[in-house]
Amino acid sequence: MDQGAIALLIPVLALSIPVLAIVSGALKKHWELRIEEARIRAGSLEGGSAADLDQVRSELDDVRRELSELQERVDFSERLLAQKAITDRGPSGAEKLPP
Repeated sequence: MDQGAIALLIPVLALSIPVLAIVSGALKKHWELRIEEARIRAGSLEGGSAADLDQVRSELDDVRRELSELQERVDFSERLLAQKAITDRGPSGAEKLPP
């Protein structure tokens, strides 16, 4: 190599070192976040986060229970309305007129 090429290579190399450090730092942070996200999905959470997760799960169980009760009430109401409609029609199937 001649002296001019080496003289040009030194500043390029000197400028590329900080750029490589920034890129490698960003990649490291990216992979750390991905690993933390995988741990959260797997269930290995910190103490405070596990308590929050337990609270959310208990609230979800309460909501499911309430929804189940509401579904039972709706089913009961539908059965009552269906029975009333059958008794209002009478044996011939025609609707009775109110008195």
